[in-house]
Amino acid sequence: MSSGLIRYLAFILVAAALVYGSYRMLTPGTTKTTPTEKAEKDERADSVVLSDAKIETAGIELAKASSGVLRDTLLLNGMAQPNQESLVQVTPRFPGIVRDVRKRIGDRVQKDDVLAIVESNQSLTTYELKASLAGTVIDRQTTLGEYVSEQKPAFVIADLSTVWVDFSVYRRDLKRVRIGDQVLIDPADGGPPIDSKVSYLSPVGSSDTQSALARAVVPNSEQRLRPGLFVTGRLTLSEKTVNVAVKASALQTWENRTVVFVRNGGKFEARDVEIGERDPQFVEITFGVLEGDIYAAQNSFIIKAELGKGSGDND
Repeated sequence: MSSGLIRYLAFILVAAALVYGSYRMLTPGTTKTTPTEKAEKDERADSVVLSDAKIETAGIELAKASSGVLRDTLLLNGMAQPNQESLVQVTPRFPGIVRDVRKRIGDRVQKDDVLAIVESNQSLTTYELKASLAGTVIDRQTTLGEYVSEQKPAFVIADLSTVWVDFSVYRRDLKRVRIGDQVLIDPADGGPPIDSKVSYLSPVGSSDTQSALARAVVPNSEQRLRPGLFVTGRLTLSEKTVNVAVKASALQTWENRTVVFVRNGGKFEARDVEIGERDPQFVEITFGVLEGDIYAAQNSFIIKAELGKGSGDND
């Protein structure tokens, strides 16, 4: 081989070495990730730190996972009515003219309280119209100077410490409802439901609505149920006890997985869960959440949003 060819090949090799070295300098090296670092990265991706102050401000409700009762229920619409067994109509004994009115609608009265003074047309003497029951005046059909008689009640008094709640049950559901069934009544006042039982089922139905009446006699000491107002009732048809249940509002979808945000120390973890049976309020958890775990029961979507932003109080 000639010396010229040798020098040419040496030049080519040096140039190639210089080009490769320059490429290595410009190209960042690839660092291998250890299993521990990968686990920590995955954990950070599925968790977010929120302070107690931020949890309170966001209105995130925390609850403890525990055993629970799932109920197969029937939603009913109803209306509160005065308890007709604790209601009286006060009627004048003799026709005459009302000379004084002592009580008005909404007034609470005791038995024998004077409601009005009536002047008899026959004797021209006055007599007292008295309450025959302790309760609340819910109707008054007389005014000062008006003529009254025994043909029409002047006052209606009801003891509202108990009320009737009448529900409409459609014909397709009638065979599922029994006297003694539990019904949770929601007065729509922001308070907890009122626990009661069905005490009466009408033997006849309504041709207009194709439904029949189911009635609950409900204690009303706090006056949460007002006659004439609509309510809803959730009738319990069957019950099942499960080992671990969470509120249905706790479930979220994160990266195509069903998760519950469980609080671990100062952070919330997106816990993959498997669910079993459910009712409108609670869901059975068969895997992923243990009894005693603290989880986000309400407004858990806020945690999901924080996780999506990669924010929170991680700094």
